Amino acid sequence: MATYLGTHGSKIQNYTTDPDNPNTGEVWYNDTANTLKFQYPNVSSAGSWRTANSLNTGRGGAAGAGIYTAALAFGGSAPPVTGATEKYDGTSWTEVNDLNTARSSLTGDGTQTSALAIGGEESGGAVSAKVESWNGTNWTETTDLNTGRFILASGGADNTSALAFGGSPAPSQALTELWNGSNWTEVNDLNQGRTILGGVGIATAALAFGGRIAGPNNYVANTESWNGTNWTEVSDLTTGREKMGSAGIQTSALAIGGADPSNSGNSIGNVELWSGSSWSEQNDLNTARQGAVGAGTTTNALAFSGPPSPAATEEWTGAGAPVGAWVTGGSLNTGRNNLMGAGTYTAALAFGGNVSPNTGKTEKYDGTSWTEVNDMNSARSQAGGSGTQTSALAYAGETPDNTRNLTESWNGTNWTAVNTLNTARHLATGSAGADNTSALAFGGGASPKAYCEQWNGTNWTEVNDLNTGRYNMAGSGIVTAALGYGGTSGPPVQALTELWNGTNWTEVNDLNTARSILGGAGTENTSALAFGGEGPPANMAFTEEWNGVSWVETSNLNTGRDALTGAGTSTAGLAFGGGPSPKAYTEEWNVPSNTVKTISTD
Repeated sequence: MATYLGTHGSKIQNYTTDPDNPNTGEVWYNDTANTLKFQYPNVSSAGSWRTANSLNTGRGGAAGAGIYTAALAFGGSAPPVTGATEKYDGTSWTEVNDLNTARSSLTGDGTQTSALAIGGEESGGAVSAKVESWNGTNWTETTDLNTGRFILASGGADNTSALAFGGSPAPSQALTELWNGSNWTEVNDLNQGRTILGGVGIATAALAFGGRIAGPNNYVANTESWNGTNWTEVSDLTTGREKMGSAGIQTSALAIGGADPSNSGNSIGNVELWSGSSWSEQNDLNTARQGAVGAGTTTNALAFSGPPSPAATEEWTGAGAPVGAWVTGGSLNTGRNNLMGAGTYTAALAFGGNVSPNTGKTEKYDGTSWTEVNDMNSARSQAGGSGTQTSALAYAGETPDNTRNLTESWNGTNWTAVNTLNTARHLATGSAGADNTSALAFGGGASPKAYCEQWNGTNWTEVNDLNTGRYNMAGSGIVTAALGYGGTSGPPVQALTELWNGTNWTEVNDLNTARSILGGAGTENTSALAFGGEGPPANMAFTEEWNGVSWVETSNLNTGRDALTGAGTSTAGLAFGGGPSPKAYTEEWNVPSNTVKTISTD
């Protein structure tokens, strides 16, 4: 008879109600409800794409190898046809040694340190049978394909083992060749000859999907699976197309972008996930394109190259990752737009804003509800605000008669007028700062401003300007590490993001969605949240999270709006107020969000 004394784990606790802050994975028994429950982390139901740093050489018709944090891009046409090779370290691309033979419309597989470049089209349009092997430093010519081809597909674990299939020239090829590290051997053909197709896998387990068969614009959705000997037809793509990017393995793959199946030839952003038995649609690329190159897995992948944005790179985070969520909090006592905010998720401050007319009303939030406290000395809207619930600063803004340079300091009880900004401005001056002794004011209007001023607790000092003057932008961080994003230099609205290192502003990766009059949260320049705003579209609900390198789209606000403000961090934030008509809404952001799930009932 088995004994479980040493393996049953910790004793399950009994509660009359659910515990206030259970740990993820914790199990307990609720005596009142007669249920066994556990804390479950919410995860995303679909993956998402975020913009990453671009290739050094934009191109179409390239090939790639590797994974999400260690990828290789090679060949293509810039134009002209190129042998340029770049490696990706999870953040940026670096140029390394070129292919020996420049070519486009080739295929590739393997890793960043052990890859193959197969076939393609050389300068002047010559069809190539050439194969080159990459050892992490250099390309070396090796044994040619038996049949030269371009716009073909392949799968392979490294430079010693691969499968090459399909391709052109016309008619569309069904040829399949197997590489053993020394030679290519013809093996059983695809059931459906095709060109410009997608492919993933290894020499003994591959997947071929989509492409074009003989004749112009004759797209297919056919998918075939390779078992090491034969190809077998399996479930079709949801959307037949050509010129896709590919990532993954035989049982779990991504089909990325491609050419429009309506025969117009336009680029599409459609992404599909292969489960091993069927395809399902996922979130689209941020930038629709054809001829993209994919690398990685269905959990973490890259898409790079391909017109109309031949240098663009996007990173994929697959379904199942923890994702934040907005939940409704207690409403402001006075609904307003173009207000200012400071503080944290559970201890925030809302001040000023527009309720027709402007107001100086100040409210504090305790994590549940807002309480009115002493008003500002000067009622105003469209100002900058930063700090904490007990030590905040309000600066610039608009009163009914003028644009202002006024500054007020909050000590937890009262507002006190202190020294003014050097340059009066309004229209949502960007702001950052830890408390009422340290702040940064940047951008603003009425005409787009690039000015940046730093507060030392006594005076404002002009420091280095933004690279791009704008107003109605958001800001977060502190005086030595700030982020400014969105806004307008009027019009159009901007997706621009700039990072402040305490001395200078540097342009970094843009928001995925350009917008102005947006809200922001964050206490450093490596982690921030951007939400709401005005585009088009108006009254956005979109939320994006900054990871120090790129913005990634995440869960939307429950109520789309502009002219709102925020407080807190990218993992525990607050969004409150907004417009266009004055709003009292408050929403709370938490990452990861958790759900209590019932295991059983009596």
